[in-house]
Amino acid sequence: MAVIPRSHARRAAVQALYHGLVNEETEIQHATLAFVSAENAANLDQQYFEALVAGVSHHSDALDNEIKPFIDRALSSIDPVESTILRLAVYEFLHQPDIPYRVILNEAVELAKAFGSDKGHKYVNGVLDKVGAKLRQVEYQAIKKQSSSH
Repeated sequence: MAVIPRSHARRAAVQALYHGLVNEETEIQHATLAFVSAENAANLDQQYFEALVAGVSHHSDALDNEIKPFIDRALSSIDPVESTILRLAVYEFLHQPDIPYRVILNEAVELAKAFGSDKGHKYVNGVLDKVGAKLRQVEYQAIKKQSSSH
């Protein structure tokens, strides 16, 4: 699948998950329907969007447990957009091994720049770099080794 439709799927998933979070929607279907209109459905990977929203919603407690050791405050005190982006990226680290670590990290940073607070992208980058080092150890070490040899 092309990269752009997946990027659009991530963007829409963050919006849908955030919408569900701030509106305390228990039925995620309501949140997803709001972000898949006829005009943007053609631009995103619909199946990937649905998998992200369902996966992050279903595994939110486990995702939070992966994030908590690497943050400097309670998860509830992190901007809701940024915590949503963190959950989405950690979900991809865990459940999408075909997507490279760097792609997940870069996409999350771009989402944080687009939707997060002024310096939120730096926080997201720092947290995900640590979480990614734990969850994608082999890939992370290979990247570090490669960058240190240049």
